[in-house]
Amino acid sequence: MLETGSSSFVDFVADVEPKLMRALAAKYGITDGSEATAEALAYAWEHWSSVRQMGNPMGYLYRVGSSKTRRIRRRTPLLIDVPVGGIPEVEPGLPKALSSLSERQRVSVILVTGFGWSHVEVGELLGVSPTTVQNHVQRGLEKLKRRLGEWR
Repeated sequence: MLETGSSSFVDFVADVEPKLMRALAAKYGITDGSEATAEALAYAWEHWSSVRQMGNPMGYLYRVGSSKTRRIRRRTPLLIDVPVGGIPEVEPGLPKALSSLSERQRVSVILVTGFGWSHVEVGELLGVSPTTVQNHVQRGLEKLKRRLGEWR
C-alpha cells in the first residue's frame, strides 16, 4: 500500500471503500453515505501522497466524508425501510428506531452488531476509545429495545 502510483491507490480503495461506505451509510443513510464515500475517496486521490502515509487513513477519510457531506445531509438519515414480512430476521420498525439514536450510537451499533466490527476498529474510525464505543453500543441497544419492545 505504500507503493507509488495508481496501483497502490486502487488496492487501497478496494480495501477501504466497502468499510468506509458501511460507516458513512450508518451515519447518513444509503444515499448520502454513498455520496460522502465518493467525496472522501476523491479527496484521497487528490491527496494520495499524504493520505497513503497516514496511520489511520480510513478514520481520516471518514471525517473528510462527514465534512464534505454537511452541506447535503438530512437531519434524519434515510435508512431503508424493511417491508413487513420481507426479511424474517429484521424487525420492520428497526430503521426508524435506528434513526432515533444519536449519530455515534447508531454508527457504533450498526458497525459492531450488523457488520461485526470490533470496538477497536470503530474507535479508530470515530477517533474515540474502545470503551466509548462499548458505551455507545450498550446505550444504543438499550434505546432500541425500549423503542421496539423486547426482541421477539
